[in-house]
Order: sequence, then structure tokens, then C-alpha cells
Amino acid sequence: MLYRSLAKPLLFRMDPEKAHHLTVGGLAAAARIPGATGLLNLLYGTAKAPELAVNLWGIRFSHPIGLAAGLDKNGVAVPGFTSMGFSFVEVGTVTPQPQPGNELPRLFRLPEDQALINRMGFNNRGASAMAEELKRVKQRKIPVAVNIGKNKWTPNEEAVEDYRACIKALYPYGDFFVVNISSPNTPNLRDLQHGEELRKLLGAVKDEMDKQAQGKGVKPVLVKLAPDVDERDLEHMTDSIMRSGVSGIIATNTTILRDGLASPHQRETGGLSGKPLARRSTEAIRSIYKLTGGKLPIIGSGGIFSAQDAYEKIRAGASLVEVYTGLIYQGPGIVRAIHRGLIERLKRDGFAGISEAVGVDVQLS
Repeated sequence: MLYRSLAKPLLFRMDPEKAHHLTVGGLAAAARIPGATGLLNLLYGTAKAPELAVNLWGIRFSHPIGLAAGLDKNGVAVPGFTSMGFSFVEVGTVTPQPQPGNELPRLFRLPEDQALINRMGFNNRGASAMAEELKRVKQRKIPVAVNIGKNKWTPNEEAVEDYRACIKALYPYGDFFVVNISSPNTPNLRDLQHGEELRKLLGAVKDEMDKQAQGKGVKPVLVKLAPDVDERDLEHMTDSIMRSGVSGIIATNTTILRDGLASPHQRETGGLSGKPLARRSTEAIRSIYKLTGGKLPIIGSGGIFSAQDAYEKIRAGASLVEVYTGLIYQGPGIVRAIHRGLIERLKRDGFAGISEAVGVDVQLS
């Protein structure tokens, strides 16, 4: 209520990117003020609910709701987001070298559609700077995922070296890693999702993860896919991903499609997120779950504004879910609301735990 009546009207009068920096910077500063994170947790934290706990890849998540990549690009506000009820936080996308991203303006609100369009272009301070930020987090209360990408000027035939460089710099500081090959805002990046380029990249990523593990348990690595692929391409992609031995898939990134939008910003180039993506991302989750026989964990992302949105993705095959645009429009109370709503739905449908609901709407052959 506080967000919708006070903070949101002020933030929505500002340029979207300035509001973004103000929010993330404010959360980063709050972590340095005694008692501030405790207050955030009091306002927005979630109560313990054993029925919502998820165990994947040897990692325990207190519930399925995490923060998607793109909000905390440099890993500066992990303690702040930790105090807002999330069960995990995905930082990035980070590239080996710092890069400014695309020209301004590059972030647009579409309130008529409850959506955002961004063409940020992996603006970030680089892998070394993120490593320094994550190193400062002494007591990590929730898992942190590190989303890695390539620099804009790196040709695709050399992309493997960029992903290796990110892993080398950040391996000690991430609990799991996400390979971003699906952003529409880096030229030709999505070509890495297909064929021999995908197999080569994932082979290199797995090799580097093994090297950095130094004989200890290798940390999980996931692949983030675009929603704008047909069923045939998705089948080939999931087959290559399964064969590579990676740990899971995030479905999905933003879309370049613009079906049924009302906002005057609808023609802006970039990736569309928010409510218009909800059905498409859920359909992708369902297809991936079926294609993999439910054997490869999925994190569902795209258009989650309510507990029902999250529950539909879980029933379609997602073990975890992530919010981003919903947080912008609904405010930090969204996590507690989804948390509460998932408990209610599990009781209603007779499930003892959230994992029992994963994929129940998908008929596996």
C-alpha cells in the first residue's frame, strides 16, 4: 500500500532509468544503515512455510519466488533484495569488460499494458567490479545466481572466451550461474541458441565450471532462452541443452513481439516484459517440461504479477519462478502476496508441498 500510494507515483513521474538507478542505489545504501534491512524484512519479508521449500542442485530455496536478472546489474544491492522476501536473487547480466550499453533512452514503461520495453544492451561495470561487490556480502542469507553474457564487440565465434572469463572472475561468489544467450539487445546474441554454436558454447561453459570447481562439487549452470522460437527450434535447443549436461533452463527472456499492445511506446525496439509475455512464457515452460520429460529443472520468468500467475507456471513445469516487471508495477509487497497465495492454492488442491504441483498440468508421453 505504501508503495502504490507514495513511492510509485513519485517514481513513475521520473525517467524510467533514473527511477531504476534510484531504487537500486537506495537499496544498496540501506544495507549500510543499521536496522534498515531489518525494517525492510518487517515490511516485506515472508514467514517460514515448509510446504513452499524447494531443494534443487543441492541448494535449498525457502520458497519458489526469486528476483530476475536485469534489476541489480552489478550485484550492489543483494542484502537489500534479500530483506524483501525473495528466496534467491539473480544479478547481472554481467560481461567480462565494462560496457555502457545502448544509447538513451532505452527503457520505456507501458502502463496501459502493464509492461516494459528495454534495450539496455548489457550496461554494467564488468565482472571484476561485480566480484568486488559480491565479496563484500559477508553473510549471504539466500542463494545468488550470476547471469553472464558477452561484450557487444565480441564476435560470436569468440563468445566462449567471454563466458569463460565471467566464470573465472565470479565462480567463488555465485551459488549458481545463468548463461544469457537470449537477450534481443545485443546484436546476433540469439544466434548462440542454435546448432553447433550452442553445443560449442555450452561445452566450453561446462569445461570452465569444472576447472573452477577444482575437484569439488561443480556449481549449477542454467541457460536462459528466448520466447520467440517455434516448437521445432525449441526441440533442437532443449536436446542440445540436455546433452550438454547443464543443470536447468530459465524460460523465458523478453520478447520482440508486440501483439495486442495499447501503449504509444509499443513500437520501441527492444525486449518486451510484463503481462503481455505471461502466456507465451508459460507455454514455453510447458513445452520444455514435456520435451525434457520433466527431468531438467525450469525457472519460470515472464509476466508474473500474482500468485495465480506463478502457480500456472509451476503447474506447467517450473520449479522456481522469478519476478521483475511485476515488482515495478506492484511494488515489493508482491513477494509476500505471491507467497501467501501459493500456500492457499496448495491447500485448495491437496498438495503437501510445492514440488508436488510442478508439471501437473502437462501430460508426459
